[in-house]
Amino acid sequence: MRQQVEVRQLREGGYVVIDDEPCEILSISVSKPGKHGAAKARIDAIGIFDSQKRSIVQPVTAKIYVPIVERKRAQIISVTGNIAQLMDMETYETFELEIPEELKDKMEPGKEVMYLESLGKRKIERMA
Repeated sequence: MRQQVEVRQLREGGYVVIDDEPCEILSISVSKPGKHGAAKARIDAIGIFDSQKRSIVQPVTAKIYVPIVERKRAQIISVTGNIAQLMDMETYETFELEIPEELKDKMEPGKEVMYLESLGKRKIERMA
């Protein structure tokens, strides 16, 4: 799920799709319009799910995709190694996600976590 907006509407801290990957915008710098062209924006972003830095340069009037990023709650059903089995608190759907390094010692069955979902991908964000 994503929507199209103009580059000029993007803000730092917002989201953008670069190389089919949802990314959080770190910085936006806009150049002045030249003699024969429109102003261009350089967008530096970091992938939400893969933490990879990405940059694009686009005219400010160009259309670009913005992912719809949802924050949801889930209950931990079980923990096996670095994989947690979770149940969504609204839909009661069960699924497995990899546990982030900083949360490995805090994950216990019965506790709740917040996770991000966008473009068919999921990631545990923090403890609820």
